[in-house]
Amino acid sequence: MKDTIRQLIQQALTRLVTEGVLPEGLTPAIQVENARDKTHGDFASNIAMMLAKPAGMKPRDLAEKLIAALPADDQVSKVEIAGPGFLNFFQNTAALAARLDAALLDAQLSVRKAGAAQRVVVDLSAPNLAKEMHVGHLRSTIIGDGVANVLTFLGDTVIRQNHVGDWGTQFGMLLAYLQEKPATSDELSDLEDFYRAAKQRFDESEEFAERARGL
Repeated sequence: MKDTIRQLIQQALTRLVTEGVLPEGLTPAIQVENARDKTHGDFASNIAMMLAKPAGMKPRDLAEKLIAALPADDQVSKVEIAGPGFLNFFQNTAALAARLDAALLDAQLSVRKAGAAQRVVVDLSAPNLAKEMHVGHLRSTIIGDGVANVLTFLGDTVIRQNHVGDWGTQFGMLLAYLQEKPATSDELSDLEDFYRAAKQRFDESEEFAERARGL
């Protein structure tokens, strides 16, 4: 809504420049804020006070001309002048309700993608199965899934990639170690101890390292 009001004000300024009310070359940063007191409107702008001096006018006089130059918009029910020259905008609640109803009937909730659809790859946790998983794997998987869901909602083609590290030197190390020291099924549950022992053997023995790389 703030962007809509800024656009309306900009159109009014352009009209006043064309009519000679305002000098050319003014490029103000149009400020629109939420109104503190809802009885005075929903949004407020101090644009008239910002431009009163370069326009050579009193703020309230310029505010009146701005209101007269504002184009009609179904989202704004009325605009009033407050205090030294604030413009208070009242939102059209009926128009807002109609837009909300339309959004609820839209599968995309009226959300539109800014650009063309893309193919996006989202990497998830990619755990190393030679080590014990931890909460970080769960966290990154949840975050990645959330990002993928948002991109899919916006129309992108999303490829969720969760590379499971179930091959490579680390598994060669484990296999070579277990060939040397076979373990029972119960002992295999403590994978971290086996991995640390295998890594130590890998670092200390070139023969073990070569054998691990070949498995």
